[in-house]
Amino acid sequence: MGPIGVPELSIILVIIVIIFGVGKLPEIGGALGKGIREFKAESGVGADKDNKIDEGKSEKASSLTANASATKEEVAVRGERREVRADEI
Repeated sequence: MGPIGVPELSIILVIIVIIFGVGKLPEIGGALGKGIREFKAESGVGADKDNKIDEGKSEKASSLTANASATKEEVAVRGERREVRADEI
């Protein structure tokens, strides 16, 4: 059996509407969404992604900060060299 396609999903939706009625669909959707959120929170599926993203951001930020500091130091050294050359002239 292959993946579920549009015709299969439409048949499933029609059966659900027949069983529960149109009025109950928002309640069922809300309960299903709440259950999925609780499952993700308990299993830590979403937390792992968030932690990896935060770690990546902090690594990039520290790398950029280190590069910026090195660049500032290099600019300061070159500025001092120019001042010395200007004095020599």
